[in-house]
Amino acid sequence: MASVLVTGGSGFIAGHVILRLLAEGHQVRASLRDRRRAAEVLAMIRQGGGGPGDALTFAVADLTEDAGWAPAMEGIDHVLHVASPFPAGVPDDPDELIRPAREGTRRVLRAAREAGVKRVVVTSSFAAIGYGHEGRGPDKALYDESDWTVPDAPDVQPYMASKTLAERAAWEFMERDGGTMELAVVNPVGVFGPALGPDLSTSLALIKALLEGRIPAMPRIHFGVVDVRDVADLHFKAMLDPAAAGERFLATAGGSLSIAAIARLLRRELGASAGRVPRVELPDVLVRLAALAVPMARAAVPQLGRKREGSYAKAHRVLGWTPRPAEEAILATAQSLIELGLVTPR
Repeated sequence: MASVLVTGGSGFIAGHVILRLLAEGHQVRASLRDRRRAAEVLAMIRQGGGGPGDALTFAVADLTEDAGWAPAMEGIDHVLHVASPFPAGVPDDPDELIRPAREGTRRVLRAAREAGVKRVVVTSSFAAIGYGHEGRGPDKALYDESDWTVPDAPDVQPYMASKTLAERAAWEFMERDGGTMELAVVNPVGVFGPALGPDLSTSLALIKALLEGRIPAMPRIHFGVVDVRDVADLHFKAMLDPAAAGERFLATAGGSLSIAAIARLLRRELGASAGRVPRVELPDVLVRLAALAVPMARAAVPQLGRKREGSYAKAHRVLGWTPRPAEEAILATAQSLIELGLVTPR
């Protein structure tokens, strides 16, 4: 069995990746910025049905500092670099996201190469694929792994630019300084699925807000959906399969869902538990008016009515990966939030 370092071990995707690795019998080391969060990670693993025992250990390392990465890599065969900032809002300074994402990726790769790691799997995003393509039209044919976001395009927000520049930096590092180490990249769309604790990702926070009725009217926004358990499975396959070396893989269930379609799904399947889910879709003109004063509305304007959809054909062909339906991922999110008592009562 391999020894695997998972960066950003307290995150949503990382928690499910750790669960999958432990279930397969691997030794896992999770990096944290603060060792005090180790108790949270252990609670997440128990919530997910895992029993880590001595197979899960922790290392303290920060993407913005060199200190800690060399000891974190000692004895490691593979690195799953999952850590990256994902804000709920748009930062005033784009470098707040871009610098730690890009420099942190280089820092992890450098430490991995120096430690003799065999392969690194970087968690990138569809944000590094499907944006800034002004000439392609609003409903262009499916995006795939050959596409790259244009980071300085007018509709590209700081998070999208950070993921694009970080992934570009990873491939550039490998070309110049990677040595014999291998790289694979996973590019998920919106990641949903079972919550493991109260520290919610941006995607899960959207479902919580819908269930609590905190979004009175929904902007006309669409996005791809994938289940976090399938994202973990794709990381696992990309870590071990020889065919994954030097490749990027789009993680999506296919198609896209609007916020309004998600709301309808919740109302249809959850009955009284979805009694506060909104029914009104906000006209685009009102979102544009709100954007004059509200930063979150301003961030939504370039996405209004756009359907950016990707294909998982390559991951299926190369790695035999087949994801759950998007609707299953959404419902698993909602049900877990309710079961964990994370939806505020009326």
